[in-house]
Amino acid sequence: MSAIPQERRVVTAIPGPKSQEIQARRAATVAAGVGSTLPVFAARAEGGILEDVDGNRFIDLGSGIAVTTVGASAEAVVRRASAQLADFTHTCFMVTPYEGYVAVAEQLAALTPGDHAKKSALFNSGAEAVENAVKIARSYTKRQAVVVFDHGYHGRTNLTMALTAKNMPYKEGFGPFAPEVYRVPVAYAYRWPTGPENAGPEAAAQAIDQITKQIGAHNVAAVIIEPVLGEGGFIEPAKGFLPALRQFATENGIVFVADEIQSGFCRTGQWFACEDEGIVPDLITTAKGIAGGLPLSAVTGRAEIMDAAHSGGLGGTYGGNPVACAAALGAIQTMKELDLNAKAKRIEEIMKGRLVALQEKYEVIGDVRGRGGMIAAEFVKPGGKEPNSEITAAIAKACHAAGVLVLTCGTYGNVVRFLPPLVIGEDLLDDALDVFEQALAASV
Repeated sequence: MSAIPQERRVVTAIPGPKSQEIQARRAATVAAGVGSTLPVFAARAEGGILEDVDGNRFIDLGSGIAVTTVGASAEAVVRRASAQLADFTHTCFMVTPYEGYVAVAEQLAALTPGDHAKKSALFNSGAEAVENAVKIARSYTKRQAVVVFDHGYHGRTNLTMALTAKNMPYKEGFGPFAPEVYRVPVAYAYRWPTGPENAGPEAAAQAIDQITKQIGAHNVAAVIIEPVLGEGGFIEPAKGFLPALRQFATENGIVFVADEIQSGFCRTGQWFACEDEGIVPDLITTAKGIAGGLPLSAVTGRAEIMDAAHSGGLGGTYGGNPVACAAALGAIQTMKELDLNAKAKRIEEIMKGRLVALQEKYEVIGDVRGRGGMIAAEFVKPGGKEPNSEITAAIAKACHAAGVLVLTCGTYGNVVRFLPPLVIGEDLLDDALDVFEQALAASV
């Protein structure tokens, strides 16, 4: 039985008086560049509910941006992390190692695609994982160029800003960026000029042609792609695109990196989204859902590639922190015991059923897409496909006021994304979708 009742409750204006009081303190001491989607201050969270300091309970359709996949404060995560806290909080794996790090690497070797020998290195954030994947690929191939894709997002460090496609808010005013990064088209089916049925083969041909002519395949260390593009709008590359890029990488000695930071760990109804088309990446980056809310990330891949970097070349003071490793083992245990892949598929069934029905009723919903618990609706202006960021923002604001936490995304800021904890009750999901429908109806 949940300590927090699993039901939506709005008892004050949003934000309430206590949140407004803390917000005033925040404005005086927290850098303005750190934004927040919803200016309420969390007090407790569990299952599919987030409770703020004023006692309002929000249905959580964001999961802290795909992090609390197993729910906030999942029992196995709390129990294992608490036990580790009591033993020791830190030694630095590079100074005196500990078993938890090894156990997480073993789980990653078992769960990630492919039956080849695999090794892992652990870090703190998704951006760190991507940056280290580039270091490893360059060390292995002795090449420098890195290929990324339109609408891709890979982080906020200097190198990962260069890899990220969208300027605002991620890159504006922060350059110059790291060199030897090249961007090519992605198979965005809904917006492909010759129609969705052509997007896969045509986008792959264009991307490969640009790589070959503008960079030279023999100069490319790595191709990095999200199997479902997250911040760019929950774009599923059209069928055939990823296999064509995977084959091209194999034929040209290029390290194929699947960035599964947002899409991994049961989020799409499979352990990893690249499994949908049978893609076996050379390296896979993970974070977010890996540790139930504690900071942990990983690069996992072919043993011979992972071993290319010299001893001491990979690491970091907090990388693979023992408490975070304990939490990860608890999160993975929960995913297996509750069969969260099956739960993700059930969430997709419910959400797509409702959203497609709304799409047929409201012209402003141009596309409904995604897999598992990673679903999105793209909003357009009536009569075409012009992005409609205004209605997107209005719907999100109305949902927030009614006690449903939703997030927006997309290169054009016109996508509402749904990332519920995979343990969410179906009654909560239905209630949240009712609120979304009401917000949509009031906004058109």
